[in-house]
Amino acid sequence: MLIFGVIFFYVVVCIILYFQTSHIVRYEVQEGSLATDTVYRGVALRDEIVVNAETAGYVNYYAREGERVAKNNLVYIVDETGHLNEEMENLSFGENTLSDKELSDFRHEIVNFVHSFDASQYGSTYDFKYSMKNTVLKLANTNMLQSIDDLSGSGQRNIVNYFRAPDTGIVAYWTDGYESLTAQDVTEDIFDSEYEKKLMMGNSLVAAGDAVYKLSTSENWSVVIPIEATRGAQLQEEGFVKVRFLKNQYESWGETKLLTNGDGNTYLQLTFTNSMVSFVTDRFLDVELIVEDETGLKIPVSSIVEKEFFLIPEDFVIPGGNNGGESVIRQTVLEDGTLSSEVLETEVYYFDNESKEYFVDSSILNAGDTLYKLDSQETFTVSKRATLTGVYNINKGYADFKQITILDENDEYAIVEPNMKYGLSVYDYIVLNAESVKDDQFINQKNAQNGG
Repeated sequence: MLIFGVIFFYVVVCIILYFQTSHIVRYEVQEGSLATDTVYRGVALRDEIVVNAETAGYVNYYAREGERVAKNNLVYIVDETGHLNEEMENLSFGENTLSDKELSDFRHEIVNFVHSFDASQYGSTYDFKYSMKNTVLKLANTNMLQSIDDLSGSGQRNIVNYFRAPDTGIVAYWTDGYESLTAQDVTEDIFDSEYEKKLMMGNSLVAAGDAVYKLSTSENWSVVIPIEATRGAQLQEEGFVKVRFLKNQYESWGETKLLTNGDGNTYLQLTFTNSMVSFVTDRFLDVELIVEDETGLKIPVSSIVEKEFFLIPEDFVIPGGNNGGESVIRQTVLEDGTLSSEVLETEVYYFDNESKEYFVDSSILNAGDTLYKLDSQETFTVSKRATLTGVYNINKGYADFKQITILDENDEYAIVEPNMKYGLSVYDYIVLNAESVKDDQFINQKNAQNGG
């Protein structure tokens, strides 16, 4: 009973000590990159002119949606009396066949729809339906147009009004109220509110002043996306970014401009000089930013810590100490009061190439210490401090600070520059939680747990 009692007491003490002791978890440094979400939904902005009907009547179109028309080209006609269709039905057009170009137009629209169809965006099916219907009516109207002169010659004049394009541009048969929207006017409400697109159909009745079509007059257009401020600033600094449009997988380079609009949110304007015609039927587009992922050493954010150091000019540090490190010559005062000097080996954690200063451990030197330059009586007083970002390396059995340069990071991991002189290397062991250790703390490698 006595023996079992002692064993039980020992086990209880061990359990209590285990829970009262902070456990050090080590993490093996590996190469890697960060997975970043680069898909955004943006609003497309173009130079758009909405053309309104000058007279009331039945409208019939002669330009296909997405087709470029020149200035003064015929776009549509308006039958004021409504008798045109009746008269046309009485005429015999014979058997009509589609030309190679007309067949090509159909194939082009069908192939584009098939490749871009997304079941989650089923509303695009209706856009395709109306587009195809307008194409059919346009082809039929072209054949009918050849017989209108015959009707006019039979005494039925002025039943049809011809309307031509006021400028060159790409024709579109829809409006949504965003035709005059600018990049600075984009707010979160535009993406959150219910979107309504008004489609225009051929052979339909319109009133004077109603919108009948619109022209996109410039090949320069842009897409505005909401974005994180930090990421947006990085992309603006680069100037251009490669963009993939998810609708058809088309890729193009967009010029970047960071905006902070009236709602306080950050937006990125991507400006393009081509491919506008491919998206003339779309107001909202899903785009993917093709950016080069930063690769390097992947470490947990919880491992990162900051530490303060003394800054020592390059001339006052002697490279190559007894153990292969660096040394300094420090002024000392002997017992009799005379000044002397001693060579003090110290560990260097970083060298700043711009200021030509070494970051030296503040536990070795004290503020106010006087250092000598090698083979000179010139002195330097230790006082200037600065901090470095780093992690605790435990390869040697104790918490050894190593400086890092962060290339990219998210909430969980950071990518740091590899193979730095005073930094980390792949397969190094670091402390997973920097708050669980103190500087130069002894680490029992057998008891250290693996993490990550």
